[in-house]
Amino acid sequence: MKITKNFFTVLLILVATNIFSQKKEVTIKSTKITESIYMLEGQGGNIGLFIGKDGVFMIDDQFAKLTPKILKAIKEITNKPVKYLINTHWHGDHTGGNENMSKEGAVIVSHKNVRKRMSVETVVRGKTRPASPKAALPIITFTEDMMIHFNDEDVLISHVHNAHTDGDAHIYFTKSNVIHMGDTYFQDKYPYIDLNSGGSIDGYIASAEKALLMADDDTVIIPGHRALSNKKELTAYKNMLVALRNTVKAKIAMGKTLEEVKTDTSITKEYDDKKYGDWFITGEGIRETIYKSLTTTKK
Repeated sequence: MKITKNFFTVLLILVATNIFSQKKEVTIKSTKITESIYMLEGQGGNIGLFIGKDGVFMIDDQFAKLTPKILKAIKEITNKPVKYLINTHWHGDHTGGNENMSKEGAVIVSHKNVRKRMSVETVVRGKTRPASPKAALPIITFTEDMMIHFNDEDVLISHVHNAHTDGDAHIYFTKSNVIHMGDTYFQDKYPYIDLNSGGSIDGYIASAEKALLMADDDTVIIPGHRALSNKKELTAYKNMLVALRNTVKAKIAMGKTLEEVKTDTSITKEYDDKKYGDWFITGEGIRETIYKSLTTTKK
């Protein structure tokens, strides 16, 4: 049989397409934390599930296209319906499935600034995001803290000011001793602080301090991204942020410009060496963010 050049070309295209589709395929991984609390990982922010006799209490929902897979993963754990969906903040990798979950009957809850930011067109990391449809918007909002009494547990939803954004919330399961911190914690990596959405380095540090006040050595901490964590790791993370903030603040006091701080690798070298910057926020990125956060006047 004669094999033509065109045959090889088609074969290469088919192989490349198959490899690409495999890379794009997202699977939902479920991790059991306690008898009633699970973490789901897929594409986007870590999802929290609190399951009991009253139903399912869900934290964040990733992207809309993943909703069928997420619902399938939930059904593999329980047949109970999702009664409440809490958004830890407004970014699309945490709220993208809101409309779908609302149609499933979930009551969406968030800080008031989450609804406010989702209601209008805005820009995140240089990309314009359109306003969300009405069905995707939270229907219960709070200003500071609120308590939900569900599945025989008191669940504290606590606002943290100007951390990752201006609408962040911690969710603390008081009996189970589990805290979901949303994107106010990027376990083992430099954080993304959304300055355009009201985030700040001082608020980010204050968020970690607030969580540490609630935590003890047995507390399980769910970060917005990456692996499950604990008080010891969060303490080290907070200390890293304090050290970087103080160093950048000292550079500003010396009259250093943004460009000088951005290119000064010595500021973050200790943590760059520990691979904090080998994710999507680099050492240069966090130096720039901290500098801008400390020098920009909030309106």
